Amino acid sequence: MSKFVPALVVVDMQEDFCQPNGSLAVAGGRELAPLINELLKESFALKVATKDFHPPDHVSFDICHPPPDNKAFESTVTVVNPMNPAESKEIALWPVHCVQGMPGAEIIEQIDVAEIDIIVEKGRDKRVEMYSGFADMFGNKSGAASLDLAALLYHKGITHIYIVGLAGDVCVKCTAIDAKLEGFETHVIREGTRSVDEGEAGWGAALKEFQNCGIKVVSISGPEVARVNAVTRG
Repeated sequence: MSKFVPALVVVDMQEDFCQPNGSLAVAGGRELAPLINELLKESFALKVATKDFHPPDHVSFDICHPPPDNKAFESTVTVVNPMNPAESKEIALWPVHCVQGMPGAEIIEQIDVAEIDIIVEKGRDKRVEMYSGFADMFGNKSGAASLDLAALLYHKGITHIYIVGLAGDVCVKCTAIDAKLEGFETHVIREGTRSVDEGEAGWGAALKEFQNCGIKVVSISGPEVARVNAVTRG
């Protein structure tokens, strides 16, 4: 039997991503807490949470750019790779969210944080976007995150990663893709995520990317999660 050392990654279950008061709330996000808490009780070798942790002048914030091209969800801005000025990409602008030291950056109180082994703060560099828990939008592993998540997982001998959280079509997607690129068998638990856009342009597009990358979208009641449960019983 192949080696099986599973980790759970809980992505961005923060106040600003949840109703009723989140500035970038994902419908149904807070309701994921009971399922996530059940998973946190299982015998994952490592339980990690990520959280957006932006400075107040982050490049993705609409208010940090002049009108008229500063409309959240509509406008884009060109971002230059701090490690390679010849490389640039376009990013979407968002409402201000998950600012360091503000209530919106906190993990929602419904999540049993005591069961989480480590929290990775990401998006700390104001110059670049960082949806993934592994690297920024250019693939850099730098001060944009509080630690190198891949290095931590390698150190713990992790082989399989199970991902839940917010949002399915943004940070969950990017975290899953990077996990696969890092060489981990990667599963996204469908019932454990919600998307900004649950339609074809959002979650539907994410599913196609998952398929192309070899990422499995699994059910909480499926055999992949049951394998973790079996470790618990053992």
